[in-house]
Amino acid sequence: MTDIERAAGELLQARETGKPCPPLRGRLLPEGDVDAAYRVQRHQVERWLAAGHRRVGAKIGLTSRAVQENLGVHQPDFGVLLDSMAVPDGDEIDVTRLLQPRVEAEIAFVLGADLPEERVTTVDVIRAVDHLLPAIEVVDSRVVDWDISIVDTVADNASSALYVLGTTPRRLADVDLRLCGMVLEHAGEPVSVGAGAACLGNPLHAVAWLAQTMARAGDPLRAGEVVLSGALGPMVPVTPGAAYEARISGLGSVRTCFSEGVQR
Repeated sequence: MTDIERAAGELLQARETGKPCPPLRGRLLPEGDVDAAYRVQRHQVERWLAAGHRRVGAKIGLTSRAVQENLGVHQPDFGVLLDSMAVPDGDEIDVTRLLQPRVEAEIAFVLGADLPEERVTTVDVIRAVDHLLPAIEVVDSRVVDWDISIVDTVADNASSALYVLGTTPRRLADVDLRLCGMVLEHAGEPVSVGAGAACLGNPLHAVAWLAQTMARAGDPLRAGEVVLSGALGPMVPVTPGAAYEARISGLGSVRTCFSEGVQR
């Protein structure tokens, strides 16, 4: 068994047992070897697809300059979205299926056309987008205590878990993506605030980066897929039994709640 297979196996086991694994960097994966981390991610994705899951899009992480500086990187990362990760707007999430979850508010892009080119412009993205939706992403780490580097989070499918989409589609032309404000509330109180500019200066830039990166990898974004473009504000640890609502100016709101119970 290779170190890539061992790393993927540890992450898969952590998901199944609810017991986080130690950091992968410097143990199974070389420090800073992002290519190896993506190979671990692909190994897991192939397992999920073989088990009958379906890819429905992708998520972008590390879109905050401050977070990039903390991890010593200068670009975002991405993970794969599966059909099993989608949660209907307003539904309760069983907190016991998660390890150490956090929530963040994002703008979701739903594509109406493929983005197959390796050189993607902002205009290409604008033409390809069918509509936008407000979104809450539930992120989680299979690495103990969120002790992650770029290698650990990439290998762990960009620390993805679940996502919730709103039900009020908006045309891209009707939203100022750079200036749109966001507030994430718990019990009527703001717990995270931000704006589109927090996501690489404009969420369109993040989607263009993702489209180019995935096309170069030979697995381009396709019509009908969802892209979670990156957090508009700080992520917030989940409190069991709590409800969260994200409001994004021009896009409406999206809501989810978590069951009582002990996180695994």
